Amino acid sequence: MNTLSYKTVSANKNTVTKEWLVVDADGHSLGRLASKVAMLIRGKYKTNYTPHVDCGDNVIVINAEKINLTGKKWDDKIYVRHTGYPGGQRTLTATEVHQKDATKLVEKAVKGMLPKNKLGSALFRNLYVYEGAEHKQTAQNPQLINLNDLR
Repeated sequence: MNTLSYKTVSANKNTVTKEWLVVDADGHSLGRLASKVAMLIRGKYKTNYTPHVDCGDNVIVINAEKINLTGKKWDDKIYVRHTGYPGGQRTLTATEVHQKDATKLVEKAVKGMLPKNKLGSALFRNLYVYEGAEHKQTAQNPQLINLNDLR
């Protein structure tokens, strides 16, 4: 006789239902937007969340050029990269990164909040960031989601 009344159900690739969501970045702070988008991509808002499975949704971020940075972060926040050669450290401020490609600010912020492993790389492929209100995923019928409704 089985006396267990509850069983833990672990999601896998076959049982996960992935949806398409649209997030409007207009007027949102970069870090707050990125943390909520990372949680959507990870699937932490779902009841069947499993840490080692890609059970999150595909997220489309529009109006990435209208993101806000508070305080003096436009000038003080520095993005560092290295070319791989001796003395090859290069730095850019948030303003310079925004002028080159406004989508990179959102992509870097979200990528930094995902796991640093193969799962994190797979999850990052579920993020699509666009400047302006138009996006290429209209055939997937994405749902517009309000970030202020999420915790």
